[in-house]
Amino acid sequence: MEQIDIYADIINLPHPEPKRHRRMPMSKRAGQFMPFAALTGMAEIFEYTRITAEERLSK
Repeated sequence: MEQIDIYADIINLPHPEPKRHRRMPMSKRAGQFMPFAALTGMAEIFEYTRITAEERLSK
């Protein structure tokens, strides 16, 4: 028996709708999954390091 045969009876059912609350709008839901900068300021440090390294190489 194939894996998909196990779920054949439920595979095409509609997605259940919540009964007690409305669904969150996609615009707000997307915000939950946006990346965040865990290491704030690291981009600036990398850029500074790159610039100083290039200056040292050009001398």
